[in-house]
Amino acid sequence: MPNENRKRGKKHKKTQEHNNQPSRDTNQAPQNTEHHNRPSWIVPAQELEEPHPEAPFGYVDPDIKAYFRTVDDQIRTWQQERLYEEDQAADLDPNEAKRIFLVAALSEMSKKEKQLATDLDCSVVLERMAHSMDDFVRRVFLDSLSGSYEALIKHRFASHVCQTLFTVAADTVSRETKGIYPSVTDTKDKGELRTLTRLILDICEELTPVFTSLVMDPFASHVLRALLLLLSPTSSAASHKAQSNMRSKKSSAWKARQGIMKSVFSDNNSYDHADSTRSVPNEFHEAAIRFVRVLKNELSDNEVRALAANKVASPLLQLILEVEADHGESSLPDSLMDHVLVGIITVCHRNPDEQLEASDYLVTLLRDPTSSHLLETMVSRCPDLAFTILWATYFQGKLARLVTHPVANFVVAKAAERLNPTQLKGALEELESSWNKVIGSARTGVLRAMIDRACTLRAYEKDICQAVCNTFELFHPKDRNHLVSCVLVLKPLREYMATGPTKHISEDGQQSSKKGNVDDSKEPKVQGALILQSLLRLREPHCMMVTESIKSLPTEDLILLSQNPISSRVIDVIFDSETVPFKVKRALVISFIGHYHTLVDDRIGSRVGDRCWAFADPYLREKIARSLVAHEQFLAASYFGKFFARNINLYLLQRRPDEWRELQSQSKSSSGSTTSPSTLPSAPSVIVQRLNSDDAEVSHPSKVSKKRRNRPEDEIDAVFNASLGAKVKRTAVSVTGGSDKLVVQKSDQSLQDVLGAIRAAPSDDGGRGKRRRKS
Repeated sequence: MPNENRKRGKKHKKTQEHNNQPSRDTNQAPQNTEHHNRPSWIVPAQELEEPHPEAPFGYVDPDIKAYFRTVDDQIRTWQQERLYEEDQAADLDPNEAKRIFLVAALSEMSKKEKQLATDLDCSVVLERMAHSMDDFVRRVFLDSLSGSYEALIKHRFASHVCQTLFTVAADTVSRETKGIYPSVTDTKDKGELRTLTRLILDICEELTPVFTSLVMDPFASHVLRALLLLLSPTSSAASHKAQSNMRSKKSSAWKARQGIMKSVFSDNNSYDHADSTRSVPNEFHEAAIRFVRVLKNELSDNEVRALAANKVASPLLQLILEVEADHGESSLPDSLMDHVLVGIITVCHRNPDEQLEASDYLVTLLRDPTSSHLLETMVSRCPDLAFTILWATYFQGKLARLVTHPVANFVVAKAAERLNPTQLKGALEELESSWNKVIGSARTGVLRAMIDRACTLRAYEKDICQAVCNTFELFHPKDRNHLVSCVLVLKPLREYMATGPTKHISEDGQQSSKKGNVDDSKEPKVQGALILQSLLRLREPHCMMVTESIKSLPTEDLILLSQNPISSRVIDVIFDSETVPFKVKRALVISFIGHYHTLVDDRIGSRVGDRCWAFADPYLREKIARSLVAHEQFLAASYFGKFFARNINLYLLQRRPDEWRELQSQSKSSSGSTTSPSTLPSAPSVIVQRLNSDDAEVSHPSKVSKKRRNRPEDEIDAVFNASLGAKVKRTAVSVTGGSDKLVVQKSDQSLQDVLGAIRAAPSDDGGRGKRRRKS
């Protein structure tokens, strides 16, 4: 093949690379020339990479993350344990292994706190460990995060770690306020560790300049709520409603899937439940009110009102208004509450008699699902004079529409809790023709709130009872026997009679009704049960309306009502209410006699049976127990009834009735606590108690026993028992103390002389053998 026709691809490729090389050199030449023209001590700055927003402090090493997964699994196992199972080595501290494990995890966490807090998996581990940290470790952990709290509380995962730390720090702050500090070893190489109280105050100073911007942040808002609750625990903000607003519904559902979070140490339960009456230093109250003033000074009136409609800022604004009201600044002009109420408090100070026009802003708050919660807070915490103007301007004359509104009815119910007698009377007259719509829409919160307010004021109780009867079309006295049945299903008498009697199904029946097997219209409603409970707290002439209706029910319907998880709460309130007469409660207990075995054969019914047993006096208890003797085998076979039979202790009643009566008398006198069979005295201890009493009676059991202890003692037995003591176990004697000595001291002196003569007499029967029995 001629040379000119040969192809040399590789050589041609090198030629292209050779041709491209000068271009790269020419591009780098100016840079090198420029670098050489500079002085030798000038070094070009390296371009720093911006941190990723999900990991502002860096990513966690995979090996460390795997280690903390094992830590999470172990701590979760310990937290889910109900009771600590002691090891075979009794001398070993049950918490020692847990403490060593936690110290090792904390050592591994050192200088990596910020990275771990911003990690998806490790942040949950830190939350779980925070509940088991002692006071010193909490101070170290909070101190390690100092200077970065602004970035941490705005982070998606680290914000929950900060929120948990502020929640568990409440107990440590309370102990430091009382002067209780953990022992700290002095180290010269490290600085002084600040107290947790000082750390919280420094965190507040760090967040104060950016507090206004954090209010609208979706992650920092929840942390600020926890911080305000820590600073002002005595406020009504620490109520259940405020605690429920600490996390969003999505966050609460996610945390519920993480399992129980509590201290792993068996002797440390104070960290799990924060005391609402805990003490905090005065600096905390000043820090809390400082946040309120910052928000008031940096935001205008319209900006404050805009927070009310924001889903993120509205719960925090509720808490801030609570703190402002607790410190007495909400009643001042130009306060935050005055801004939200569109100047109503300023008008109260300037001219209380001035007639105000309804503001479109507050009318919107009244019907908005988000901001209506804020209006509930203002209605309950605003000054009395401001509430009077608020009620007259926005509620009075408009109640007929508001009580049936799906959102505004909750605000009206909250406002009804502050009505005076005159306002309550006017509201009842205005709603006289609207109660039917209230029951039809099942929005009964306003009716229940007005019943509770009438009970508190002790005014217009007759009018509120008449309103309830008119609502359910119970116009005649004989119709009131159906009050309980109609109110439970929230239907007037005419509709109730058309659909048939109410079926108070049990818990199993409710589960089947959820699948569509039972008509929901015949089931008891929670709203109806709450109305009946409120009526039972009225004074005696008015609460009898409910008790008479319950009394008129057949026994079968009464048992079904007591076995329903919703309607059984009405029975509980009958026993708890102070206004229900004693004879009514006693009649209710008596009405179940003969049917207690059927009542307690249910999970809910057994609880009602225990309430009846706890209320009954010893005489009534014996009647109940005697009626259950024939059903003893039925109760023993019942899954729930056997616990009720164990409390009654039918065996002791049939064998030793006097002892059973004495036991029931003691149980009733000791705060009505039920006596378990394990606490019953044994037979030897009973003998000792009989010896100690001067007028002891001899019990006659139902079956004649051949044992010596059941025979009546003669004079010789009494002498020997007094001298030598009864043949009982030492543990039983220890129950009665030293009363045996007292019996010997009280014995007759002549008997002691006889015993002395017997002891001094010689024994001459030592050689005799046993007498053989004749065949």
